Amino acid sequence: MAQDSETLDQGVVIKNTVDGIAVEPQAKPARSRKSQSPARPKPDPYIWGIYIMLLMVSVIELFSASSTEVSAANVYMPLIRHAIFLIIGLGAVFLLQNTHYGYFSRFAWFFALISLALLILSNFFGVEINGAQRAIRIAGFTIQPPEIVKLTVVVLLATILGRNQEPRGVSNKGVIEAAFVVILFGAFLWKNGLTNTILLFGVSLSMFLIGGMKWKKFIYVLIIYGACGGILYMMKYTGSDDDDERVELVDGRQDTHKGRIARFIEGVHPDDPINDENRQVVFAKIAQAHGGVFGQGPGNSRESARLPLAFSDYIYSIIVEDTGLVGGIALLLLYLCLLARAGRIAYYCSRAFPAFLIMGCAVLIVFQALVHMAIVTGLFPVSGQPLPLISKGGTSIMVMSVAIGIMLSVSRFAVINGNKKQIKAELKELPEDMQAANYSTQTKND
Repeated sequence: MAQDSETLDQGVVIKNTVDGIAVEPQAKPARSRKSQSPARPKPDPYIWGIYIMLLMVSVIELFSASSTEVSAANVYMPLIRHAIFLIIGLGAVFLLQNTHYGYFSRFAWFFALISLALLILSNFFGVEINGAQRAIRIAGFTIQPPEIVKLTVVVLLATILGRNQEPRGVSNKGVIEAAFVVILFGAFLWKNGLTNTILLFGVSLSMFLIGGMKWKKFIYVLIIYGACGGILYMMKYTGSDDDDERVELVDGRQDTHKGRIARFIEGVHPDDPINDENRQVVFAKIAQAHGGVFGQGPGNSRESARLPLAFSDYIYSIIVEDTGLVGGIALLLLYLCLLARAGRIAYYCSRAFPAFLIMGCAVLIVFQALVHMAIVTGLFPVSGQPLPLISKGGTSIMVMSVAIGIMLSVSRFAVINGNKKQIKAELKELPEDMQAANYSTQTKND
């Protein structure tokens, strides 16, 4: 005897019964395949949030720091030029976040060699910027190849390390190949700035550690880097009478390096007269002291009118003057949050290459920011290093925007949930030699 279920007004349900035995009602028909299909992966919202906040800081603080560039004809022209580059960079981020990260490995060598050619071209035919040959002019635009080289080398290192990843770390072949690339690019980058070369060495060493390199190999690489750096620094160039200008330029850069280090060791004292050699350091310290704990407020900077390169190499001092110690620490934490978020994504990537790629880009951005802050606050010797995504400079903004786009691409297309079907689909997008498993999650995924 069967009885249909009834639902009372009080919410009590009488189940179907067959000969007095309760049975479960029939299951609802399964949803359509379309509704069960996995959602399209989305880029990481935290990286997007950090990026947008950096853009906001950039627009506000560049306007505050550009008082020396303001002209009566157009007060907003410096800000407009900077905003145009930020918008172009934003477009690059949107484009790259929709591009699978696997494509970056296929063109890594090509773009690295192009950037190396531009770097060599700038060494011999570049225009001087702040006392060094760092830029080349193409169709009215100024391009700084060192900024491009740093990112292309990071992508190339991620490709090399991802291809040579083993369960116990990077293979000897991968270590040798990666170290050779860094030394080669560093040798040509040296003439364009000591800080850029050190930064490149530091980023590569960080990527080696991320790849699980054994400490013995790491120490060997560190010794080789130190030896090559010492050789480059102590090397004396000789030439014929026709090469006097080139020799004078190289020796002049060496004298600049030694002078900056000597002045850094000596320090700046309150009674020292202000001259061209210590002007930046003195006014940067005055700006930070004027900022106090909470700052003078955005746009109320006083030292931006006297501080050389307040809108680029020393913009952090203006940020501290405007927002105080609180704002300076907040900006530092913002960069560190970007690194922490990249580290979390990298840890859960199923493949080694995307883990290297996102961490390399994050380390490059954060290390450059830390170097800029260290220079401005007097912890490092004076050297030109823009604050990523904030300082004025079209090349730097574009390069750092591309780095953010690559990070978002990894966060979108790299499998981080251990789903075997999704991992197989991901492998189809990667070349066969780039399918090494991420050592940090290899056991879990296998």
